[in-house]
Parts: sequence; C-alpha cells; structure tokens
Amino acid sequence: MPRGTRRARQVFVRDTMVAFGGLSAVLQVVGPFVPHIGSGAAVGLSVGACLGWGLLRARPAARVQQVFRRPDMTVVVEAGDLFDQSGHLVVGFCDTFDTLSADGRVIHGDSLQAQLLDRGYGGDVSRLDAELSAALASAEPVAREERADKPLGKLDRYPIGTVAVLGARPRLVFGVAYSRIGNDYVAASGVEDLWRGLGGLWDALRAHAQLDRVAMPLAGSGLARLGYLDRDSLLRLILMSFVARSRESAICRELRVVIRPEELESVNMRELAAFLDALAWDPDR
Repeated sequence: MPRGTRRARQVFVRDTMVAFGGLSAVLQVVGPFVPHIGSGAAVGLSVGACLGWGLLRARPAARVQQVFRRPDMTVVVEAGDLFDQSGHLVVGFCDTFDTLSADGRVIHGDSLQAQLLDRGYGGDVSRLDAELSAALASAEPVAREERADKPLGKLDRYPIGTVAVLGARPRLVFGVAYSRIGNDYVAASGVEDLWRGLGGLWDALRAHAQLDRVAMPLAGSGLARLGYLDRDSLLRLILMSFVARSRESAICRELRVVIRPEELESVNMRELAAFLDALAWDPDR
C-alpha cells in the first residue's frame, strides 16, 4: 500500500480493482487455450500484476507538460526548487514590499522573499531594498502607515498587483504584491487579491520578459494564508488566468510552475494534465 495522501490510497485501491477485473475477464477468455497455466498460478499472476499496476498509478507524477498552439507556448508544472530554475523568476511580496527590519525579521525566514534575499542577494538587505525602491519609484502608494501603528518594516502600501522588476538580464525577478500584511505582521490574501496580483504579473512579464521562460511558485500555498483553497484549485486558478491573458497577447514562451517536493502528494498531477489538455483544446487542430 503506498504511503502518502488519502487520494493516493484511493487511486491505488480503485485502479487495482479495475485492473483485476479487466485481467480476470481476459483470463476467462484465453484460459481454455492455455491449459498448462493452473488456476493457482493464474490467480497469483493476476494479483501480482494488478497490485503492480495499482502502485504505478498511485505514484504521484513529478512533472506535467502541455504544449499550446494558440498562442504558441508551453506550460510546465513540476516539483523542484524555484531558485534552481533557468529564466526569469517570480516571487510573491506583501503590499509593503517588506524585507527585514532593523530589529528583526518582518518576513518569515522560510518564505520565498527570505530565500531571495539569502540566495539572490547574499543576505545584503540594503541592496535588495535599494533595488525595490528604484523599481517602485514610478508606483503610487495607496496608503502610508504611521510608525506608531507599524513599529517594524516599511510604511508605504502599494496596490495589490504592483510588480517590482528586480535584477538584470538574463534573469529578472518579478516581485508581485498579492497579499496584505497587517500591522501585526501577519500576511493574508484572498482569491480576488491573487487574481488581481496575477493580472499585474502578466502585464509586467509582457512588458519586460521578452517572451523568455518564466518560473513561478504555487502562489497562495504558503504564508499568504489562502488556505481555504487547496493546491489543485490554486493551480487551476493560476493556469486559467495565464492562458486567458495569453490569448489576448503573448506573455512568455514557457511558464513553469514549481511546487515544493513536499507538496507533490497533495496535487493530483494526472487530473491537472487533463485540465491543461482541455485548456489547450483547439477545434481546428
């Protein structure tokens, strides 16, 4: 029996029983023509083959790829490390674009923002903040907190969907605000926030990515607390938004959604493959 999620166990049991029924039917037909196979051996072979098939089907796929023709692009969903990917990267931020405060961390140490600081900027928060300030110079804040209300971190709040384009080619980092951080330093987001954030992201990619490959995380699955949507729903939301906007105007030749390996068992990759195939369906192909 495979370890992991209840879904994996359900898939194992369902597909094993389906395979057993199909193989039993085949043996009933061909059995009279191969009398040297005893009933015990036949049962043993059937059970072994069906268990193997069930285990194979229950094993989570690590990668799904779908090629689109209208427009010409590829979507990949795979398990891995976002910062090991080639091409441009997407990192989620809160509406204040907080990094670190003088008295300690405002952002969580396990967040992608913290990884960006450590792995992209060598821990140099001053350089990251300087790049963020330059990237946001043309953006208009919608509010400014009082220092008495928000003792740590930054005070200016930017609209959800604001994107700070960081770094230099061949790898740009698109920092997109899709969550709001409270004065208690807890970030929260909703479906509308995520949808608006994705819209701003696609616009920024169209303007700056030059159709190059883009890798992004499964936005909303971490500390933004969009926990009432499971990961399958989040993936579908992201992919529907991307495909819909791409059909208005090309965004990039390849979008790669990178999920953490520990999240893999909570994503039904086979159903996701069918969903992507339906999105790519072209009546003229």
